[in-house]
Amino acid sequence: MIKEERHKLIMREINLHNKVLSNDLSALMGVSEDTVRRDLKELVEEGQVIKVHGGAISKSLATPFMKDSTVYAQESKQLIAGKTLSLIKKDMVVLTEGGTTMLEFARAIPDHVTVTFFTISPQVAIMLSEKSNLEVITIGGKLCKNANLHTGSSVINQLSEIRADLCLLGANGFSVEDGLTDVDWEIVQVKKAIVRSARKTAVLCISEKLNSSRRLKICDLNQVDYLVTELSPEHPLMSSYKNESLTVL
Repeated sequence: MIKEERHKLIMREINLHNKVLSNDLSALMGVSEDTVRRDLKELVEEGQVIKVHGGAISKSLATPFMKDSTVYAQESKQLIAGKTLSLIKKDMVVLTEGGTTMLEFARAIPDHVTVTFFTISPQVAIMLSEKSNLEVITIGGKLCKNANLHTGSSVINQLSEIRADLCLLGANGFSVEDGLTDVDWEIVQVKKAIVRSARKTAVLCISEKLNSSRRLKICDLNQVDYLVTELSPEHPLMSSYKNESLTVL
């Protein structure tokens, strides 16, 4: 695989998952980690990605409020945000994490909605705070800078005291076989706690991430109540996800 092809593949993986690890890219492309590190260094120098320990993250994840920040698949994420609003009812208690899809959802909430939001994302909290009728409560802890999420035992302890009506989770990987998956151990533990603290779970996922799995499990498919994508529920890609316990929006 020539360098231009590697760079294109790296950018697709970063745009799709927001974060990539050098060892995963090495296995995916069949090249050494030294080659991957050189590729990432060049992409950083070109201003396309941001280097973090062990890999790289997308610029849109790190700087979502910058005017020149480009959100991958933004139209799809806006469609997902609009569909997700149908799940939000008056005076609900809702738990959210972070990510670019969740930020699009926060932007889309009408000003008249009266809901209490708990979030582990400082960025989502800031966006939600612009809505005058929302009560916004941040769940604080150690900030995972790579994902801009609060993690750690204090966050998990706080989550254990919450009984939310609904939790909203983004997806790094989602499949029938493996359910909802991710790559970061600490983030996975917090997301597991979020699922435990909510009566219903909704996964917000662009269709490109369907039928893909990452290395760590958050929850099985049967623990998810709603799957929200930009596709019609009748799209052929969605047929395998339809069952008695999962509503596809």
